[in-house]
Amino acid sequence: MPLVATGEIVGTAARAGLGAGAFNVIQIEHAQAIVAGAEAAGAPVILQISENAVRYHGALAAIGRATVEVARAARVPVAVHLDHATGPELVREAVDLGFGSVMFDASALEYDGNVTATAEVAADCHAHGVWVEAELGEVGGKDGVHAPGARTDPAEAAAYVAATGVDALAVAVGTSHAMVVKAAVVDLPLVAALRAAVPVPLVLHGSSGVPEADLTRAVEAGLTKVNIATHLNVAFTRAIRDHLAGHPEVVDPRRYVAAARDAVAREVARLLKLVRATH
Repeated sequence: MPLVATGEIVGTAARAGLGAGAFNVIQIEHAQAIVAGAEAAGAPVILQISENAVRYHGALAAIGRATVEVARAARVPVAVHLDHATGPELVREAVDLGFGSVMFDASALEYDGNVTATAEVAADCHAHGVWVEAELGEVGGKDGVHAPGARTDPAEAAAYVAATGVDALAVAVGTSHAMVVKAAVVDLPLVAALRAAVPVPLVLHGSSGVPEADLTRAVEAGLTKVNIATHLNVAFTRAIRDHLAGHPEVVDPRRYVAAARDAVAREVARLLKLVRATH
């Protein structure tokens, strides 16, 4: 199955009223696990590498190329996406590496600055056939930059999409990044209002903090791309702790990381059904 464009996965889901699962890659085992989970669910999936993950690796190239190769070997449609890039240089590098989409995050800027910066990135990416996601109405929980409780205004969102030309919009509807408890309350009436006002697919960030039944409701209300990262990290770490507690003699990291990879694959398969990524 060839590597596919994120826009193909998200667009198909949006037209069908389904969700598109997007999961963050930190190590190559995450990419392998996410693809294995998608294959088990029989659903397409999006592999995301964030700017924070790039910083952890010291550069995008190695983890980026490895993730692209994992995607190319998959038996289901898989796209590779750059998540939360705050500078055009990283965006250009991702495009050069073969990423089919980027999320350019200028939401820390005032509205006019966000529009200007995002429009420039979108124009450059579109010239290379790359799909662009942006953010309006800051999503909480990211190093104090974003204000918890922020909400995206539907009229402003529609104007923003028109001014920037982006292909998808991440909106603030009650979630927050890096939550390890499922206590976020998604503003479903706001989701519906945004869906009615905005002509491009909507993206939910901070989905790890959303109660699982509400993930399904959020997709039904009009969100399409659902980003999940922290929830998988919790599963990954718990599996390693459990394996080492049960096998204190183990020193080969392949043993306990394999257990974590399997745990993440199971969670991805389950979550893809929750977000209605397949019929």
